[in-house]
Amino acid sequence: MDIETIREQFPILHQEVNGAPLVYLDNGATSQKPKAVIEAMERYYKEYNSNIHRGVHTLGTLATDAYEGAREKVRRFINAGSTEEVIFTRGTTTALNTVAYSYGRANLKEGDEVVITPMEHHANLIPWQQACKATGATLKYIPLQSDGTIDLDDVRKTVTPRTKIVAMAHASNVLGTINPVKEVAKIAHENGAVMVVDGAQSAPHMKIDVRDLDCDFYAFSSHKMAGPTGIGVLYGKKALLENMEPFETGGEMIDFVDLYDSTWKELPWKFEAGTMPIAEAVGLASAIDFLTEVGLENIHVHETELARYALELLSDIDGIEIYGPMENRVGIVTFNLKGVHAHDLSTILDTMGIAVRAGHHCCQPLMRWLGVSATARASFYLYNTKAEVEKLADGIRKAKEYFGDVL
Repeated sequence: MDIETIREQFPILHQEVNGAPLVYLDNGATSQKPKAVIEAMERYYKEYNSNIHRGVHTLGTLATDAYEGAREKVRRFINAGSTEEVIFTRGTTTALNTVAYSYGRANLKEGDEVVITPMEHHANLIPWQQACKATGATLKYIPLQSDGTIDLDDVRKTVTPRTKIVAMAHASNVLGTINPVKEVAKIAHENGAVMVVDGAQSAPHMKIDVRDLDCDFYAFSSHKMAGPTGIGVLYGKKALLENMEPFETGGEMIDFVDLYDSTWKELPWKFEAGTMPIAEAVGLASAIDFLTEVGLENIHVHETELARYALELLSDIDGIEIYGPMENRVGIVTFNLKGVHAHDLSTILDTMGIAVRAGHHCCQPLMRWLGVSATARASFYLYNTKAEVEKLADGIRKAKEYFGDVL
């Protein structure tokens, strides 16, 4: 990968923050957008802004073609079997809530089990808490190993014939752990359960094949993969989606409406009520083109190298504690500096133009498992460089000196 050529495509990277060149290392929260995505959305608003599926005029047809074209690009991106299996949502959170409400609450009952892990983002934890409370099902957790990974033997012990749903992050947004979701899906299916995968931290960073993973549902967001905010994807196996009731109702998802009853459109439109994020779908399609041209395999290798380099440099700093496995991880490095709150460390780094995330990362149960209230997190993407990793390490050393003086 020619990183400098790639960086030229991202206008926001070429600025100073607090008098220093921006080092953007908060890609786990949201990624930056290339010119192609920005220009594609601008073109939509300038040239063919219109609602979709409703009108037969020229602009409406152009907008509909672009929207449905984006769906086909998503289908190819994740290797879904059909565009009927690709539902556009507001993001990963909405996608997972759709599964929890439309599938979970309809299929769970007292005595059933839902199995997740303690590393889940709140978006893949709270919906299952609520579904279990509503249905009387039991929520169970696969235990974590000391390095923040899961063991398949523990999965086999936790998943039983009473388990109806197994939900898991493909990659942890805190630990960087890449979970063996393909193997877990096999165990789930052997016990008659469905497999739900939170792909928010994997779809932007590695090649995804939902048919090879054999997951039943897979959710991810556009804004973490160089696309716009406000749109995400729920993949679901057709047979399951066909038997689910819609999460939202209203305009556009209906077939026939009477005074006292209604019927729904076929897939995928049954789950897309109201005016959908059309410009955002155009932007997502452009982002997919961009990432595909660079190559997801190349992106994964690059980010893995950056994470390995960061682990090497940060491990040499006295007082640093790093969380998660040392191998088989995405480009996320989460850490704390002894005696310094993560928020304070992040604030000092920001004065040097270095943007990292600090807090509980929407993973409060995982923070308690780690024994901390918060952590700092550097998350890398295709446009980050080893020089930026070095600036991060230097920034932490300077912060350590500063706090050593004031404490």
